Amino acid sequence: MKALVTGGGGFLGRAIVRQLQARGDMVRILARSEYPELLKNGVECMRGDISDAQATIAACQGMDAVFHVAAKAGVWGAYSDFHEANVVGTQNIIDACRKNKVPRLIHTSTPSVVYNGHPLANANETLPLTTRCPCAYPLTKAEAERRVIAANNDALKTVAIRPHLIWGEGDNHLVPRVVAQAKAGKLRIVGDGLNRVDLTHVENAAHAHLLAHDSIATSSVACGQAYFVSDNAPVILWDWINALLDQLEVPRVSRTISLNGAKSIGAIAEMLWTLFPFKGEPPMTRFVAVELAKDHWFDISAIKRDLGYSPVLSPMDGLAALVKSLKQPV
Repeated sequence: MKALVTGGGGFLGRAIVRQLQARGDMVRILARSEYPELLKNGVECMRGDISDAQATIAACQGMDAVFHVAAKAGVWGAYSDFHEANVVGTQNIIDACRKNKVPRLIHTSTPSVVYNGHPLANANETLPLTTRCPCAYPLTKAEAERRVIAANNDALKTVAIRPHLIWGEGDNHLVPRVVAQAKAGKLRIVGDGLNRVDLTHVENAAHAHLLAHDSIATSSVACGQAYFVSDNAPVILWDWINALLDQLEVPRVSRTISLNGAKSIGAIAEMLWTLFPFKGEPPMTRFVAVELAKDHWFDISAIKRDLGYSPVLSPMDGLAALVKSLKQPV
């Protein structure tokens, strides 16, 4: 088939591109930057932004499926910027699929769409989408998922995948940032340090997207549904971080701060970053404090049942490869 991957130059996008090509599919990406290495590998690269309706229409022409991965992620920034990328951009993709009669749309969502400020332990898809959150990313991704699911019909079959904390080789954001903060002595265990979270290796996340496509191409079971996905092995967050740091010979995180203390610092930092033109993200936000202190792991029985999902890479093998890549000289 011919598949478009929006954000195909990104971490997850590239993994989806690789897996599509590995099975013989023709791949086009829509991205804001140029990726010569993808061109060399036979990927058709179109440059454009998903917030540009005409760019999305052009990118969707002739496609059999669209994997909509592109989004604005982050824990800080103007709501309007997140809305433009995540809501307007997603609506543009939906409209472009309809205009070009693309039959299948696989949307990359996030477990943050069910944020409610409470621990999420073995949570499932019955949780409602968030409408209140001290962070624009979950709010706008929730609205984006809502629109994708509502768009499902016989002409355009849609499905949403919610991978939690994507990690692995090639990650230039999550793990490198944690390691850098640890090296600088800036990390603190928030809360009691016993909260469990799900991780999703990038290869497992990409695999879930392809399974979602194949399911809606042949059956109606997954059409109009959203699914949590993970490595199926929740970890104690701070134990996992410290085990990684041990292998990288970086000092462990041992200093702690209470959740209420972190939330108070986050509230003050948010106020300062709102009043003054500081660059980058605040060192702490209320949303990040909750994410670092509370359980966030999910029941993935639905994706196992409906899509036949099981991880293609074990956490142990994924961690060994990640450590090896991080130890290699730049």
